[in-house]
Amino acid sequence: MERIAETIMLSWGAKRMALALLAGALAVLALPPFNFFAVLFVSFPVLVWLLDGASGPAEAGFLGRLRPAFVTGWWFGFGYFVAGLWWLGNALLMEAESFAWALPIAVLGLPAFLALFYGVAAAAARVLWSDGIGRIAALSAAFGLAEFARAYLFTGFPWNAIGYGAMPTPLMMQSSEVFGLYGMSALTVFVFSAPALVGTRRGAVPGIVLALALFCAHVGYGWMMLTASVASPGTPRPAVIRVVQPAIDQTAKWDIAERERIFQDLLELSALPPREGAPRPSHIVWPETALPFLLTENPGALSRMAEMLQVGQTLVTGAVRQEDGVGGNTRRFYNTIYAIDDEGQIIGSADKAHLVPFGEYLPFEELLRDYGLKPVADSFGGFSGADRRALLTLPGGLNAVPLICYEAIFPRLSETGEARGGLLLNLTNDAWYGFTPGPYQHLRQAQLRAVETRLPLVRAANSGISVVTDSAGRISGSLPLGEKGVFDIELPPARGSFWDNADREVNFGLTIVIMVFVAGVARRSKKFLSD
Repeated sequence: MERIAETIMLSWGAKRMALALLAGALAVLALPPFNFFAVLFVSFPVLVWLLDGASGPAEAGFLGRLRPAFVTGWWFGFGYFVAGLWWLGNALLMEAESFAWALPIAVLGLPAFLALFYGVAAAAARVLWSDGIGRIAALSAAFGLAEFARAYLFTGFPWNAIGYGAMPTPLMMQSSEVFGLYGMSALTVFVFSAPALVGTRRGAVPGIVLALALFCAHVGYGWMMLTASVASPGTPRPAVIRVVQPAIDQTAKWDIAERERIFQDLLELSALPPREGAPRPSHIVWPETALPFLLTENPGALSRMAEMLQVGQTLVTGAVRQEDGVGGNTRRFYNTIYAIDDEGQIIGSADKAHLVPFGEYLPFEELLRDYGLKPVADSFGGFSGADRRALLTLPGGLNAVPLICYEAIFPRLSETGEARGGLLLNLTNDAWYGFTPGPYQHLRQAQLRAVETRLPLVRAANSGISVVTDSAGRISGSLPLGEKGVFDIELPPARGSFWDNADREVNFGLTIVIMVFVAGVARRSKKFLSD
């Protein structure tokens, strides 16, 4: 291994860039649908060895000395994000005549931008770089901070954070309750970078022992939480949820000629009788923007929904909501969840607050529309975001945290103390992305929100993957990608978590402080010994 490490450290030019690119792309195999997390034991040692040899000449100044590390980290990130997000281009091909020109921006431009975070992380790590375990700690802290920044800057896009690679199964998801996504990202880099110490024989024993201890603690905590009892004796019978997956082709979704067929399909699927001996559903859940029309333009729709619903049943559906402008201003449209009772009355609603830039709205809209640009989901001229997030209170005493589409990738949006004992409600339409890794990656991120909040997750996806999970992220019922149908399941009970999002961010901060301290001590010791 020493010869391999030396070869990688001494690589330069195109060979160095290619190694970084391939190491990043290889790391994607740890993500859904592959879930081969062991590949990270290759990707991150290669990155560490590349950074070992990524120091600029002393006369280049502070930034000049960091430039090789930044370039190495950027190429690693570019490989990771291209391999992990190429499927975004599929959404543009749904309306190729309007958006095919933007394919290179989605497939290469966005990864090139996101790779900047990893480039900065690599450069920041080099500031505290040293021999042995110190450099592993520096890289871990830098990547953890990079993932945190990626979740907040420029509206945030923490998709495929490194931490997800260490959480392929419920057994390995439970630690996220304590450290959160960003803390898990930092710890993931530390554990999977540790084999690099063997290649350089500096600090190998303590580093490998510590990494092994962290990994065992990670798995051990998962086992403890999965074997813990959730429901106490005498717990009331929970709600029975029916999840409807209509598998509507995205190209037909807003076709006027298809509206009646789509609506009738939804009604018929929802009215299917339960399995023999199974309880009747109390709540029926449709996906994001399931209604193929505006309710205000189809006044008979509520009556038909009421006819379908039996006494005591509630329908929860995604829809586009229209709001007339004040004083003659342009109408506004919202991506909304409605709750409708058996009399056809809207008894609750929640609007999407965190919209997809360039997908649901256009940043700097007045300027960019002058250049002919428009959002991908432009059927109604783009969406407006809710002024505030609100719980959706459902019959049966259920407090649902609404997570519309990619809101589920943001840990902070799933957190609300008022929802304890309730559920996470994720309505989405992943038909934009076809049979690609995208829907699998999206599901994994929603699962982690259930683990972090210790709330069950109800996820209705137009074309899949629809699931109900318990508060540990274990899937209790599901429909596979592309399949049309329904499934009924008793809502698993909420467990309640000792930690909330603020606690997890504090624990993340403490993790970073410890990593920086270790890196700083190692750096200072190296400098002292060389004086």
